[in-house]
Amino acid sequence: MTVPETQTQTPVMTAATLYDALLRNTAPYILDVRNPDDFARWRIEGRAGLTVENIPYYNFIEDEDGAVARVPADREVLVVCAKEGSSQFVADLLRARGVNASYLAGGILSWGHLYDTRDIVVAPWGRIVQVARPARGDVSFIVISDGAAAVIDPLRHTAPYLEAIAAHGARLTHIFDTHVHADHISGGPALNRETGAPYYVHPYDAIHPIDMLPAVIPYTALDDGQVFQIGRVELRMIWYPGHTLGQVNILAVAPDGFRGLFTGDGIFLRSFGRPDLGGKGEAWTPLLYESMTRRLPPYLDDATLILPAHFSTLDEADEAGRVAAPWGVVRQTNTSLLHLASEEEFRSFVLGNLPEFPPQYVEIKRVNIGLRIPSEAEAEELELGKNVCALAK
Repeated sequence: MTVPETQTQTPVMTAATLYDALLRNTAPYILDVRNPDDFARWRIEGRAGLTVENIPYYNFIEDEDGAVARVPADREVLVVCAKEGSSQFVADLLRARGVNASYLAGGILSWGHLYDTRDIVVAPWGRIVQVARPARGDVSFIVISDGAAAVIDPLRHTAPYLEAIAAHGARLTHIFDTHVHADHISGGPALNRETGAPYYVHPYDAIHPIDMLPAVIPYTALDDGQVFQIGRVELRMIWYPGHTLGQVNILAVAPDGFRGLFTGDGIFLRSFGRPDLGGKGEAWTPLLYESMTRRLPPYLDDATLILPAHFSTLDEADEAGRVAAPWGVVRQTNTSLLHLASEEEFRSFVLGNLPEFPPQYVEIKRVNIGLRIPSEAEAEELELGKNVCALAK
Protein backbone atom coordinates (compact mmCIF):
# COMPACT_ATOMS: atom_id res chain seq x y z
CA MET A 1 0.00 0.00 0.00
CA THR A 2 1.42 3.39 -1.00
CA VAL A 3 0.94 6.21 1.45
CA PRO A 4 0.12 9.52 -0.25
CA GLU A 5 2.58 12.31 0.45
CA THR A 6 1.47 14.79 3.11
CA GLN A 7 1.90 18.52 2.75
CA THR A 8 3.87 18.91 5.98
CA GLN A 9 6.13 16.68 7.99
CA THR A 10 4.28 14.49 10.47
CA PRO A 11 4.68 16.01 13.96
CA VAL A 12 6.36 14.11 16.77
CA MET A 13 5.44 14.19 20.46
CA THR A 14 8.00 13.39 23.15
CA ALA A 15 7.23 11.31 26.22
CA ALA A 16 7.75 14.35 28.47
CA THR A 17 5.25 16.42 26.45
CA LEU A 18 2.77 13.54 26.57
CA TYR A 19 3.14 13.32 30.36
CA ASP A 20 2.42 17.03 30.80
CA ALA A 21 -0.69 16.63 28.63
CA LEU A 22 -1.81 13.60 30.66
CA LEU A 23 -1.43 15.59 33.88
CA ARG A 24 -3.49 18.48 32.48
CA ASN A 25 -6.02 16.00 31.07
CA THR A 26 -5.52 17.46 27.59
CA ALA A 27 -3.88 14.41 26.00
CA PRO A 28 -5.03 13.46 22.49
CA TYR A 29 -6.82 10.27 21.51
CA ILE A 30 -4.12 7.58 21.72
CA LEU A 31 -3.98 4.97 18.96
CA ASP A 32 -1.75 2.08 20.00
CA VAL A 33 -0.77 0.00 16.95
CA ARG A 34 1.16 -2.75 18.74
CA ASN A 35 0.02 -6.38 18.78
CA PRO A 36 -2.99 -7.03 21.04
CA ASP A 37 -0.95 -9.21 23.44
CA ASP A 38 1.59 -6.41 23.99
CA PHE A 39 -1.20 -3.87 24.44
CA ALA A 40 -2.96 -6.06 27.00
CA ARG A 41 0.22 -6.37 29.03
CA TRP A 42 1.12 -2.69 29.10
CA ARG A 43 -0.34 0.53 27.72
CA ILE A 44 -0.28 4.26 28.30
CA GLU A 45 -2.66 5.27 31.06
CA GLY A 46 -3.78 8.69 32.24
CA ARG A 47 -6.58 10.39 34.09
CA ALA A 48 -10.17 9.24 33.90
CA GLY A 49 -11.58 10.04 30.47
CA LEU A 50 -8.43 9.35 28.46
CA THR A 51 -9.21 7.35 25.30
CA VAL A 52 -6.68 4.67 24.34
CA GLU A 53 -7.56 2.23 21.56
CA ASN A 54 -5.62 -0.68 20.11
CA ILE A 55 -5.77 -1.20 16.34
CA PRO A 56 -2.75 -3.28 15.28
CA TYR A 57 -0.36 -1.87 12.70
CA TYR A 58 -0.95 -4.70 10.26
CA ASN A 59 -4.61 -3.72 9.96
CA PHE A 60 -3.55 -0.46 8.33
CA ILE A 61 -1.34 -2.04 5.67
CA GLU A 62 -4.30 -3.04 3.51
CA ASP A 63 -6.80 -1.14 5.66
CA GLU A 64 -8.28 -4.39 6.95
CA ASP A 65 -11.62 -4.06 8.76
CA GLY A 66 -11.75 -0.38 7.82
CA ALA A 67 -8.98 0.48 10.27
CA VAL A 68 -8.61 4.05 9.04
CA ALA A 69 -12.34 4.69 9.34
CA ARG A 70 -12.25 3.55 12.99
CA VAL A 71 -9.93 6.41 13.91
CA PRO A 72 -11.85 9.61 14.81
CA ALA A 73 -11.29 12.23 12.12
CA ASP A 74 -12.40 15.10 14.35
CA ARG A 75 -9.84 14.60 17.13
CA GLU A 76 -6.11 15.02 17.56
CA VAL A 77 -4.56 11.54 17.41
CA LEU A 78 -1.27 10.29 18.86
CA VAL A 79 -0.04 7.04 17.32
CA VAL A 80 2.08 4.75 19.52
CA CYS A 81 4.03 1.61 18.68
CA ALA A 82 6.91 -0.26 20.29
CA LYS A 83 9.87 1.75 18.99
CA GLU A 84 8.50 4.42 16.59
CA GLY A 85 8.70 3.09 13.02
CA SER A 86 5.21 1.59 12.70
CA SER A 87 3.56 4.54 14.40
CA GLN A 88 5.21 6.97 12.01
CA PHE A 89 3.86 4.98 9.06
CA VAL A 90 0.32 4.96 10.47
CA ALA A 91 0.48 8.65 11.42
CA ASP A 92 1.60 9.52 7.87
CA LEU A 93 -1.27 7.47 6.48
CA LEU A 94 -3.83 9.16 8.77
CA ARG A 95 -2.57 12.64 7.93
CA ALA A 96 -2.92 11.86 4.23
CA ARG A 97 -6.57 11.10 5.01
CA GLY A 98 -7.06 14.43 6.80
CA VAL A 99 -6.58 13.27 10.40
CA ASN A 100 -4.57 15.51 12.73
CA ALA A 101 -2.12 12.75 13.69
CA SER A 102 1.31 12.71 15.33
CA TYR A 103 3.43 9.88 16.70
CA LEU A 104 5.30 9.24 19.94
CA ALA A 105 9.05 9.68 19.59
CA GLY A 106 10.86 6.48 20.51
CA GLY A 107 7.62 4.54 20.83
CA ILE A 108 6.26 3.21 24.07
CA LEU A 109 9.81 2.36 25.16
CA SER A 110 10.48 6.09 25.52
CA TRP A 111 7.38 6.36 27.70
CA GLY A 112 8.62 3.49 29.84
CA HIS A 113 12.01 5.16 30.30
CA LEU A 114 10.65 8.60 31.22
CA TYR A 115 11.72 9.89 34.62
CA ASP A 116 9.95 13.02 35.87
CA THR A 117 11.58 15.20 38.55
CA ARG A 118 9.51 17.77 40.46
CA ASP A 119 9.74 19.64 43.76
CA ILE A 120 7.26 18.60 46.44
CA VAL A 121 8.40 20.96 49.20
CA VAL A 122 10.73 23.97 49.00
CA ALA A 123 11.53 25.62 52.32
CA PRO A 124 14.33 27.56 54.06
CA TRP A 125 15.65 24.28 55.49
CA GLY A 126 15.88 22.62 52.06
CA ARG A 127 13.58 20.69 49.77
CA ILE A 128 11.92 17.38 48.99
CA VAL A 129 12.19 16.34 45.35
CA GLN A 130 9.97 13.71 43.74
CA VAL A 131 11.45 11.45 41.07
CA ALA A 132 8.71 9.44 39.36
CA ARG A 133 8.56 6.90 36.58
CA PRO A 134 4.97 7.55 35.44
CA ALA A 135 4.66 4.60 33.05
CA ARG A 136 5.15 2.25 35.99
CA GLY A 137 3.40 4.30 38.66
CA ASP A 138 6.64 4.30 40.70
CA VAL A 139 7.59 7.24 42.92
CA SER A 140 10.77 8.02 44.84
CA PHE A 141 12.11 11.01 46.73
CA ILE A 142 15.22 13.03 47.54
CA VAL A 143 15.56 14.99 50.80
CA ILE A 144 18.08 17.83 50.44
CA SER A 145 19.20 20.08 53.29
CA ASP A 146 22.38 22.06 53.97
CA GLY A 147 24.35 20.32 51.23
CA ALA A 148 23.39 16.79 52.28
CA ALA A 149 20.99 14.55 50.37
CA ALA A 150 19.15 11.30 51.10
CA VAL A 151 17.42 9.24 48.42
CA ILE A 152 14.36 7.21 49.42
CA ASP A 153 13.16 4.25 47.33
CA PRO A 154 15.39 4.95 44.29
CA LEU A 155 14.34 3.43 40.98
CA ARG A 156 16.64 1.47 38.68
CA HIS A 157 18.32 4.25 36.72
CA THR A 158 20.62 6.39 38.87
CA ALA A 159 21.17 9.42 36.63
CA PRO A 160 17.99 11.33 37.62
CA TYR A 161 19.03 11.28 41.29
CA LEU A 162 22.64 12.25 40.72
CA GLU A 163 21.61 15.06 38.38
CA ALA A 164 19.01 16.46 40.78
CA ILE A 165 21.39 16.32 43.74
CA ALA A 166 24.17 18.00 41.78
CA ALA A 167 21.78 20.69 40.52
CA HIS A 168 21.16 21.72 44.12
CA GLY A 169 24.81 21.68 45.11
CA ALA A 170 24.41 18.72 47.46
CA ARG A 171 26.18 15.42 48.11
CA LEU A 172 24.48 12.05 48.50
CA THR A 173 25.00 10.89 52.09
CA HIS A 174 22.27 8.27 52.65
CA ILE A 175 20.30 5.80 50.50
CA PHE A 176 17.15 4.22 51.95
CA ASP A 177 14.78 1.58 50.64
CA THR A 178 11.61 1.46 52.72
CA HIS A 179 11.59 -2.24 51.82
CA VAL A 180 13.06 -4.61 49.24
CA HIS A 181 10.76 -3.96 46.33
CA ALA A 182 9.13 -6.61 44.17
CA ASP A 183 7.82 -4.54 41.27
CA HIS A 184 11.00 -2.77 40.19
CA ILE A 185 14.76 -3.11 40.43
CA SER A 186 16.07 -0.78 43.11
CA GLY A 187 18.68 1.82 42.26
CA GLY A 188 19.97 1.70 45.84
CA PRO A 189 22.83 -0.76 45.37
CA ALA A 190 23.93 0.98 42.17
CA LEU A 191 23.94 4.39 43.88
CA ASN A 192 26.00 2.84 46.68
CA ARG A 193 28.55 1.57 44.16
CA GLU A 194 28.69 4.85 42.25
CA THR A 195 28.91 7.25 45.20
CA GLY A 196 30.00 5.28 48.25
CA ALA A 197 26.97 6.54 50.20
CA PRO A 198 25.68 3.81 52.53
CA TYR A 199 22.63 1.82 51.46
CA TYR A 200 20.11 1.10 54.23
CA VAL A 201 17.43 -1.58 54.43
CA HIS A 202 15.75 -3.42 57.30
CA PRO A 203 17.48 -6.77 57.97
CA TYR A 204 14.20 -8.70 57.76
CA ASP A 205 14.02 -7.66 54.11
CA ALA A 206 17.60 -8.72 53.42
CA ILE A 207 16.36 -12.32 53.22
CA HIS A 208 14.41 -13.51 50.19
CA PRO A 209 10.96 -14.39 51.59
CA ILE A 210 10.48 -17.41 49.31
CA ASP A 211 14.05 -18.69 48.78
CA MET A 212 15.01 -17.91 52.41
CA LEU A 213 18.47 -16.89 51.20
CA PRO A 214 20.34 -13.85 52.61
CA ALA A 215 21.34 -10.77 50.65
CA VAL A 216 24.76 -10.78 49.00
CA ILE A 217 24.93 -7.02 48.44
CA PRO A 218 26.50 -4.50 50.83
CA TYR A 219 23.86 -2.88 53.04
CA THR A 220 23.53 -1.32 56.48
CA ALA A 221 20.73 -2.62 58.68
CA LEU A 222 17.96 -0.28 59.78
CA ASP A 223 16.35 -0.49 63.21
CA ASP A 224 12.95 0.63 64.47
CA GLY A 225 13.18 4.13 65.95
CA GLN A 226 16.58 4.87 64.44
CA VAL A 227 17.11 8.55 63.60
CA PHE A 228 19.26 10.09 60.86
CA GLN A 229 20.07 13.76 60.37
CA ILE A 230 20.08 15.10 56.81
CA GLY A 231 21.14 18.71 57.24
CA ARG A 232 18.34 20.23 59.31
CA VAL A 233 15.88 17.42 58.58
CA GLU A 234 15.42 14.48 60.95
CA LEU A 235 14.50 11.12 59.43
CA ARG A 236 13.00 8.59 61.86
CA MET A 237 12.58 4.92 60.94
CA ILE A 238 9.22 3.35 61.85
CA TRP A 239 9.07 -0.43 61.47
CA TYR A 240 5.86 -1.27 59.60
CA PRO A 241 5.64 -5.01 58.82
CA GLY A 242 2.85 -6.37 56.65
CA HIS A 243 3.57 -5.57 53.03
CA THR A 244 6.98 -7.10 53.75
CA LEU A 245 8.47 -8.15 57.07
CA GLY A 246 11.05 -5.39 56.87
CA GLN A 247 8.95 -2.51 55.56
CA VAL A 248 9.70 0.79 57.28
CA ASN A 249 7.99 4.14 57.02
CA ILE A 250 10.27 7.17 57.31
CA LEU A 251 9.09 10.25 59.17
CA ALA A 252 10.73 13.53 58.12
CA VAL A 253 10.61 16.40 60.61
CA ALA A 254 11.93 19.86 59.73
CA PRO A 255 12.66 22.87 61.99
CA ASP A 256 9.60 24.81 60.80
CA GLY A 257 7.26 22.06 61.95
CA PHE A 258 6.91 20.32 58.59
CA ARG A 259 6.19 16.61 58.90
CA GLY A 260 6.24 14.22 55.98
CA LEU A 261 5.86 10.45 56.01
CA PHE A 262 7.53 8.38 53.30
CA THR A 263 5.22 5.38 53.37
CA GLY A 264 6.84 3.13 50.76
CA ASP A 265 4.14 0.54 50.11
CA GLY A 266 2.58 1.01 53.53
CA ILE A 267 -0.21 3.43 52.66
CA PHE A 268 -0.93 4.87 49.22
CA LEU A 269 -3.16 7.83 48.54
CA ARG A 270 -6.06 5.59 47.50
CA SER A 271 -5.15 2.13 48.75
CA PHE A 272 -2.41 0.31 50.67
CA GLY A 273 0.24 -2.30 49.95
CA ARG A 274 -0.84 -5.91 49.52
CA PRO A 275 0.57 -8.42 52.04
CA ASP A 276 1.02 -11.43 49.74
CA LEU A 277 4.09 -10.57 47.63
CA GLY A 278 6.29 -12.61 49.94
CA GLY A 279 4.01 -15.60 49.36
CA LYS A 280 2.52 -15.33 52.86
CA GLY A 281 -0.67 -13.31 52.52
CA GLU A 282 -2.57 -15.18 55.23
CA ALA A 283 0.27 -14.85 57.74
CA TRP A 284 1.18 -11.25 57.01
CA THR A 285 -2.34 -9.75 56.89
CA PRO A 286 -2.59 -9.56 60.73
CA LEU A 287 0.84 -7.89 60.81
CA LEU A 288 -0.35 -5.30 58.32
CA TYR A 289 -3.47 -4.65 60.41
CA GLU A 290 -1.31 -4.14 63.50
CA SER A 291 0.93 -1.71 61.61
CA MET A 292 -1.96 0.31 60.20
CA THR A 293 -3.96 0.56 63.42
CA ARG A 294 -1.32 0.67 66.15
CA ARG A 295 2.20 1.28 64.89
CA LEU A 296 1.51 4.22 62.62
CA PRO A 297 -1.18 6.45 64.22
CA PRO A 298 1.07 7.91 66.96
CA TYR A 299 3.23 9.53 64.28
CA LEU A 300 0.39 11.08 62.27
CA ASP A 301 -1.53 14.31 62.45
CA ASP A 302 -3.83 15.69 59.78
CA ALA A 303 -1.10 17.98 58.38
CA THR A 304 1.49 15.20 57.94
CA LEU A 305 2.24 14.91 54.24
CA ILE A 306 1.88 11.33 52.94
CA LEU A 307 4.56 10.50 50.35
CA PRO A 308 3.98 7.00 48.89
CA ALA A 309 6.19 4.90 46.62
CA HIS A 310 3.47 4.14 44.06
CA PHE A 311 0.27 5.31 42.47
CA SER A 312 -2.30 3.11 40.75
CA THR A 313 -3.86 5.76 38.49
CA LEU A 314 -2.69 9.19 37.41
CA ASP A 315 -5.75 10.66 39.12
CA GLU A 316 -3.77 10.34 42.34
CA ALA A 317 -1.34 13.01 41.14
CA ASP A 318 -2.22 16.70 41.17
CA GLU A 319 -1.91 18.92 38.09
CA ALA A 320 1.75 19.53 38.93
CA GLY A 321 2.43 15.78 38.98
CA ARG A 322 2.93 15.57 42.74
CA VAL A 323 1.88 12.30 44.37
CA ALA A 324 1.41 13.57 47.90
CA ALA A 325 -1.44 14.65 50.17
CA PRO A 326 -1.93 15.54 53.85
CA TRP A 327 -3.00 12.67 56.08
CA GLY A 328 -6.24 14.50 56.89
CA VAL A 329 -7.16 14.30 53.20
CA VAL A 330 -5.94 10.74 52.71
CA ARG A 331 -7.91 9.32 55.61
CA GLN A 332 -11.07 10.93 54.19
CA THR A 333 -10.56 9.88 50.56
CA ASN A 334 -8.76 6.52 50.80
CA THR A 335 -11.79 4.25 50.98
CA SER A 336 -9.62 1.19 51.64
CA LEU A 337 -9.09 2.55 55.14
CA LEU A 338 -12.79 2.05 55.92
CA HIS A 339 -12.09 -1.63 56.59
CA LEU A 340 -9.97 -1.12 59.72
CA ALA A 341 -12.86 -1.38 62.21
CA SER A 342 -11.85 -4.92 63.16
CA GLU A 343 -9.14 -7.39 62.25
CA GLU A 344 -11.77 -9.82 60.98
CA GLU A 345 -13.27 -7.24 58.59
CA PHE A 346 -9.79 -6.20 57.47
CA ARG A 347 -8.72 -9.78 56.82
CA SER A 348 -11.84 -10.49 54.76
CA PHE A 349 -11.36 -7.32 52.72
CA VAL A 350 -7.66 -7.92 52.05
CA LEU A 351 -7.79 -11.60 51.17
CA GLY A 352 -10.87 -11.04 49.02
CA ASN A 353 -9.22 -8.33 46.93
CA LEU A 354 -5.73 -9.58 46.16
CA PRO A 355 -4.74 -8.94 42.53
CA GLU A 356 -2.96 -11.52 40.41
CA PHE A 357 0.53 -12.36 41.69
CA PRO A 358 3.03 -11.47 38.94
CA PRO A 359 5.60 -14.31 38.81
CA GLN A 360 8.40 -11.91 37.84
CA TYR A 361 8.08 -10.25 41.26
CA VAL A 362 9.81 -13.24 42.85
CA GLU A 363 12.72 -12.77 40.46
CA ILE A 364 12.90 -9.00 41.03
CA LYS A 365 13.29 -9.58 44.75
CA ARG A 366 16.19 -11.92 43.96
CA VAL A 367 17.80 -9.17 41.90
CA ASN A 368 17.29 -6.59 44.62
CA ILE A 369 19.31 -8.52 47.19
CA GLY A 370 22.00 -9.61 44.74
CA LEU A 371 21.01 -13.25 44.23
CA ARG A 372 20.82 -12.61 40.50
CA ILE A 373 22.42 -10.02 38.22
CA PRO A 374 20.27 -9.49 35.10
CA SER A 375 21.37 -8.16 31.74
CA GLU A 376 19.87 -4.86 30.62
CA ALA A 377 17.44 -6.73 28.37
CA GLU A 378 16.42 -9.02 31.24
CA ALA A 379 15.94 -6.04 33.55
CA GLU A 380 13.69 -4.37 30.97
CA GLU A 381 11.61 -7.52 30.67
CA LEU A 382 11.28 -7.95 34.44
CA GLU A 383 10.08 -4.37 34.87
CA LEU A 384 7.66 -4.34 31.93
CA GLY A 385 4.23 -3.00 32.78
CA LYS A 386 2.55 -1.13 35.61
CA ASN A 387 3.18 -1.96 39.25
CA VAL A 388 0.48 -3.97 41.04
CA CYS A 389 1.69 -3.44 44.59
CA ALA A 390 -1.61 -1.97 45.79
CA LEU A 391 -4.55 -3.98 46.97
CA ALA A 392 -7.23 -4.17 44.28
CA LYS A 393 -10.53 -2.49 45.02
